[in-house]
Amino acid sequence: MKLIKLDAIDSTNDFLKALASKDELDNFTVVTAENQTKGKGQMGAKWESESGKNLIMSALVKDFLFSNEEVFNLSIITSLAVIETLKTLDIPNLCIKWPNDIMSYNKKVGGILIENTLKSDGRIVSVVGIGLNVNQTNFEHLPNASSLAVIAGSDFDKNILPVLIIDKIKQKIELWETNSAIFWQEYFNSLFRKGVPMPFKNQSSGQNFMGIIQGVSPIGKIQILLEDDSVNEFDIKEVQMLY
Repeated sequence: MKLIKLDAIDSTNDFLKALASKDELDNFTVVTAENQTKGKGQMGAKWESESGKNLIMSALVKDFLFSNEEVFNLSIITSLAVIETLKTLDIPNLCIKWPNDIMSYNKKVGGILIENTLKSDGRIVSVVGIGLNVNQTNFEHLPNASSLAVIAGSDFDKNILPVLIIDKIKQKIELWETNSAIFWQEYFNSLFRKGVPMPFKNQSSGQNFMGIIQGVSPIGKIQILLEDDSVNEFDIKEVQMLY
């Protein structure tokens, strides 16, 4: 694993994408930063992180995805890799808030943003951005956020995390062809608030509605049982989970 350590950068995802466009980088090249000035989350949300306290990393993944219909497979692999890594650190009550926020109890401790580039020869090259709240303890303006240190009551060595996470991602990619159904089931079993009635917001109409998470489609849309007993599929732009 090639590791590029930066002190401060606008976005590790943007830095790695630019680097990958110019050089033939090794698969699983990783960029980390102590501070990120323009961190990104899902749907253009800003990812805020206290300098030097948390894990900010982006990893190059290639030769795994070969069509747009497969892109959610990498979300599953990455989410499970992060969950399994945190379990080795004895972080309790871990789950995945669709599509790939990492939760402990009902607090967000991490997020994943995967950006895919289709090359002229048809290959898909992915930059996997992972942000984990590790040793930050002040979340005054982020009531739904927490960190490993707050939850466990002790600090962690964030520098060991990239290697642990990448090792898990590599293992799952190698096993994907024969174990994809098992990984999909593990992802579903780890879903936050699955199978229980909860409120959602329809992003286009602004209306709130009640529903029950039933599963996730092969291309990553969330499947929600509605009050009229129909099951609708929504993508990340269409629905917001209220909790």
